[in-house]
Amino acid sequence: MTNMTTKADAALDGRDLYRFFHADDDETLALRGVSLRVERGEIVAVTGPSGSGKSTLLACLAGLDDPDGGTVHVDGVLMSRQPEPARAALRARSIGMLFQSNNLLEHLTVHGNVALSGQLAHSKRGSVDELLDRLGIAARSRAYPTQLSGGEAARAGLAVALVNHPSVVLADEPTGELDSVTASIVLDELCRHARAGSAVVVVTHSPAVAARA
Repeated sequence: MTNMTTKADAALDGRDLYRFFHADDDETLALRGVSLRVERGEIVAVTGPSGSGKSTLLACLAGLDDPDGGTVHVDGVLMSRQPEPARAALRARSIGMLFQSNNLLEHLTVHGNVALSGQLAHSKRGSVDELLDRLGIAARSRAYPTQLSGGEAARAGLAVALVNHPSVVLADEPTGELDSVTASIVLDELCRHARAGSAVVVVTHSPAVAARA
């Protein structure tokens, strides 16, 4: 496939993905021929027991890890087995990531973190402020990550993931440690971006989250 995107291209297309991990003489098969195609405007929930490869799948889809077999295309552009600078550029342009590890830079305020993420997409200050307001953390825009509660940090991380209006949103347990009110805010925002045309993939153990997919 060329790097030209056509109307037939899904926002995210992973085909026959394999991923192996080796420790001494032991081999773990984390992914065994996994395929998924996520269209623009679609929300897909990935469920399953711990250790079944859900986070490994997201890492391969994001280009943070390279599959041992198979291919990943984002907006019709090949992500897998490309040089890291090419993968990083495609991630910045087309993918918003909300993983369990904190995606906030500690030396920047909430607003600074979101604005930095939005610079590659030329997001305006107004759009950053609007997003923070919609997520209910505009009043904490000048706070640093160490000054945030868990729920505030989760919403700030979501703002970082969504500020550039990505074609693909990848979220790993986005509501795992949140209260019901904050979880609803996060889910509503993910659904809002899906309605606006993003392809959303959510790894979750929550039946309530899966029911929104």
